[in-house]
Amino acid sequence: PVVRSKILVEWPRGEAAACKAAYTPASPEHELARRLRDAYRRVTAARLSPDEKERFARRFVAICDLAKRDVDHADTRLDAFLADLEEDSDTPRRRNIAECD
Repeated sequence: PVVRSKILVEWPRGEAAACKAAYTPASPEHELARRLRDAYRRVTAARLSPDEKERFARRFVAICDLAKRDVDHADTRLDAFLADLEEDSDTPRRRNIAECD
């Protein structure tokens, strides 16, 4: 059963699997869109100076614009963007957190 807007919807078992498969993003465009959404969240959450944040925001917009024309090139540029963002950000990441004894 799926609850949407306080209305209970019952799907027959076979249809539920088909609906789930239909909504599974598998294309490179969907994957890039997911990564762009994640990158946007990282930029807005990063502890950067206003000038650095503006620089990253401009690069992000350029990558989004490129994604409309060339998904593969945008994906490559996004990889470099995220690597640069991780270098400049002082936001703790999972791999930088010390293990507990």
